[in-house]
Amino acid sequence: MTAHPAYTALERRFARVSALGDAIGILDWDSQTTMPAGAAAGRAEQLATLRVLSHETMTAPDMGELIDQAEREMQAADGDAEIRHWQQANLREMRRQWIHANAVPSDLVEASSRAISASEMAWRTARAENDFPALLPYLREVLTLQRRIAEAKADLLGTGLYDALLDQYEPEGRSAKIDLLFADLAEFLPGFIQSVLDHQAAQPPVIVPEGPFPVDTQRRMGEALMKAIGFDFTRGRLDVSLHPFCGGATGDVRLTTRYEEGDFTSALMGVLHETGHAMYELGRPAAWLTQPVGAARGMALHESQSLIVEMQACRSPHFLRYAAPLLREAFGGTGPAWTEENLYRLYTRVERGFIRVDADEATYPAHVILRYRLEKALIEGAMDLADLPDAWNEGMRDLLGIVPPDDRRGCLQDIHWPSGAWGYFPTYTMGAIAAAQLFDSCRTAVPKMEEGLARGDFGPLIGWLRANVHSLGSVDTTDGILARATGRGLDAEVYKRHLRRRYLRAEE
Repeated sequence: MTAHPAYTALERRFARVSALGDAIGILDWDSQTTMPAGAAAGRAEQLATLRVLSHETMTAPDMGELIDQAEREMQAADGDAEIRHWQQANLREMRRQWIHANAVPSDLVEASSRAISASEMAWRTARAENDFPALLPYLREVLTLQRRIAEAKADLLGTGLYDALLDQYEPEGRSAKIDLLFADLAEFLPGFIQSVLDHQAAQPPVIVPEGPFPVDTQRRMGEALMKAIGFDFTRGRLDVSLHPFCGGATGDVRLTTRYEEGDFTSALMGVLHETGHAMYELGRPAAWLTQPVGAARGMALHESQSLIVEMQACRSPHFLRYAAPLLREAFGGTGPAWTEENLYRLYTRVERGFIRVDADEATYPAHVILRYRLEKALIEGAMDLADLPDAWNEGMRDLLGIVPPDDRRGCLQDIHWPSGAWGYFPTYTMGAIAAAQLFDSCRTAVPKMEEGLARGDFGPLIGWLRANVHSLGSVDTTDGILARATGRGLDAEVYKRHLRRRYLRAEE
């Protein structure tokens, strides 16, 4: 008989939840890539059923007592200190996940799943047709159910409504800290962006390479760079979707991007971004893949990994030394538009734009701050959903000095809210801050890392990330993992220094 029967029973249950999550991940990927539109109703039933099964496993009547027993077992246990450390962290994450699941009754989980499926399909049509009123009733139902979920979780977590939802994506994340970080950035960004625009205006104009750029060529180029980074195509694939994402299942990571024949840069950087996510998923601790402690530690760290690859590494002058010749060969490029310097300036060009996923590194945080403020106000009841288009446009005017000409390029552009991802948006910029810290520390710890990028060798960078982030799973908090790797928790100073260096060529 095992010395830890309660803990062993919990491991089996959470492995089952993990398998159900993998099935949901593949079905969801299919619904956004290859599923025929007429299958939507059936797919909604399938996903709802799997989510209810997962929820019922998590909320079994004896689950709370099992966790209590397992914690007592761990207190009395001896043996390998490192294994016990991981088991104790696993129990901590089990309890956190159980609290989230147990707070929400099965009928609310099912209702939310159905509302999300309907809302996602309505969003696809409403976005294409620039028709926010058509989405409004579906999105209102999702928001209503998200508030009910937040209310149930806030009681058990001892948080406000917004923080109860944030905790799903960023464990132990709290809006009070985000408010401070974002207030700092909101003070910094307007003047910085204007300085960058002035700096750019004093330089020779960037030359935009002329297309068309065939989609097949773009795809092959993206796959070649994925291989250079270290992506294993026997454990994942690249496809097309309306909104780029990284999903799938454990050991079967599905990436998507979207292509435009007139611009190869957007799809290529989208591929690199999602590859960063994928490398995190493929680098999680092998011994704990089916357990909560083996999961990625929240979306701030997850986003840091995509931004390290896309922004920190692949928009650097070092990487362009390697990539420029490949791009010239792939697209038959000749002349000054295809020089390393011009391509670097193209990839670091700053513009005030409407679309978040196309935004540059300097303006992107403003897009996130806007969404954070709006979703927090909607969850807390400080604004009505019908007022979202006007509030969005006003926020864009205040933060970026531009107003979207239509809702398709305004409040309809993201799938997050229709898909039920409320409390997710701030993790994008939290991830950017973490990425700057991690890349800076890797540069110090591995002095020749950037020389490797210039040869297309990502081994030193990915190896350091595997040791300091990927392989740690959720054994520690986000701040704890960052402190181990960088000497500090989440802190915007290194991020701001990086922006000044890159966009103003400033040395500090």
